Amino acid sequence: MARKSSLLKRAAFAVVSVIAIYVILNASVSRSLPSSSDLPRQLMREEFDEGRAQIQPMVRVYMYDLPRRFTYGVIEQHAIVRGGIKKPVDDVTKLKYPGHQHMHEWYLFSDLNGPDVDRSGSPIVRVSDPAEADLFYVPVFSSLSLIVNAGRPVESGSGYSDEKMQDGLIDWLEHQEWWRRNAGRDHVIPAGDPNALYRILDRVKNAVLLVADFGRLRPDQGSFVKDVVIPYSHRVNLFNGEIGVESRNTLLFFMGNRYRKDGGKVRDLLFQVLEKEEDVTIKHGTQSRENRRAATKGMHTSKFCLNPAGDTPSACRLFDSIVSLCVPVIVSDSIELPFEDVIDYRKFSIFVEANAALKPGSLVKMLRKIKTEKILEYQREMKSVRRYFDYENPNGAVKEIWRQVSQKLPLIKLMSNRDKRLVTRNATEPNCSCLCTNQTGLVTSI
Repeated sequence: MARKSSLLKRAAFAVVSVIAIYVILNASVSRSLPSSSDLPRQLMREEFDEGRAQIQPMVRVYMYDLPRRFTYGVIEQHAIVRGGIKKPVDDVTKLKYPGHQHMHEWYLFSDLNGPDVDRSGSPIVRVSDPAEADLFYVPVFSSLSLIVNAGRPVESGSGYSDEKMQDGLIDWLEHQEWWRRNAGRDHVIPAGDPNALYRILDRVKNAVLLVADFGRLRPDQGSFVKDVVIPYSHRVNLFNGEIGVESRNTLLFFMGNRYRKDGGKVRDLLFQVLEKEEDVTIKHGTQSRENRRAATKGMHTSKFCLNPAGDTPSACRLFDSIVSLCVPVIVSDSIELPFEDVIDYRKFSIFVEANAALKPGSLVKMLRKIKTEKILEYQREMKSVRRYFDYENPNGAVKEIWRQVSQKLPLIKLMSNRDKRLVTRNATEPNCSCLCTNQTGLVTSI
């Protein structure tokens, strides 16, 4: 019995020794070689990185050298009408582009005119040979053209004409080989003001349009599928202070034109509901230097900023609110917003259906219930995303617009090839290339 016990002990010791040796050797080898689970991941990562470099190269953009009357000539005419200069100048490139709420056209133009080193991290690269281009940028100052004569009478047969500018632009474009090649589908045109290029929209609607919203576009002229929604240029100064509510004594602030058309009629109704409420500042005011200073102060010292629809569903005030860290209260049931593939506006904005906002006392009652911790959460989120709405930030609006544009390239190629082989389609059938804009509008409130 004792002998049997001894044999068992020796056998157990041998088994344990073998296991120990196996563990030691396996650990030693595994330190020098990738594991079976790691090896495929390494290969996949290398293949993925290589594949990504191959299928997602920088998009090559050719910018047309437009005749002067479509770019710097518009700046010149704007300055002449306002008395900034008395007559045309020899070097129009020295003229300063005037500040207004649709300055995207200037910043995109300047970005492509700048050195490549200043475009670090951009998804696009400018090329000088149109034969190498994936996309063609048309740097027309279409929004500035609209306001050259704004509010100023022009005698028949004299002065600047936005309509003539539009007619001249489409005539020039339609004579370009590269426009005719794909019927303009691979062209990018800024049309930020809702009325920009209104006269020739049907002739440029194949192009990628850079728009503030789709309020004045028919479904066959503009859509999320082919176009890019861009932010207005903010007209108030960035708030450079820390998050907090200590210096924000006003509950709700609004300063802007009280009387608007179409969906903007809600503004006058909101004035009637809110103008006698405590802790609410709501003022009628148009664009001017003095009013911008007042708006900056008001937004920087308020917890919430009212953002009702204008003549179209969107307005620059939303972006003024964001850079001011003033929580936007959006009362615009059909609004469309820029960059929603990377930004969730519900994290820093409050959406209120127009009918709900117009019930006396309901809006301010809802806002007063929001706790300080929630307001600080909104402010932190705004601070993290406001670069997307700043055209002067190197990683801001310009770079994000180019990213959005570059994502249109596969569809552009698909539609260009498809159009070349399809027979004429029945115009009464739905157009599968169009994704309609916000028609039903799911509205959320606190």
